[in-house]
Amino acid sequence: QVQLVESGGGLVQPGGSLRLSCAASGRTFSNYVVGWFRQAPQKEREFVAHLIWSTGSTSYTPAVKGRFTISGDAAKNTVDLQMNNLRPDDTAVYFCAVRRQFTPNSVQSYNSWGQGTQVTVSS
Repeated sequence: QVQLVESGGGLVQPGGSLRLSCAASGRTFSNYVVGWFRQAPQKEREFVAHLIWSTGSTSYTPAVKGRFTISGDAAKNTVDLQMNNLRPDDTAVYFCAVRRQFTPNSVQSYNSWGQGTQVTVSS
């Protein structure tokens, strides 16, 4: 099973940038889809973006498209989420997770999760 650890969260002003990183141990991301999710207080966990490792294909929720970029680094065995032009409504705990490629694109298909990293956007 893949163990995941997120890093890079913090406090940033509106319009600022942060880069989150998801590091895997135990195995590589080969044959996996790596997703980023977020959960704000009193809200359900929501999909942010995913990367299909084998093809490099990416997908984003409309709220972050054009502002966030997901990318993989095979040498480091990490998947990063570059977040630009951050807004207060981006404030949440951000999680990375993995699911096997070709499984349904749903939260339930993700079977390994990191512990989360807090992102707070506030002036």
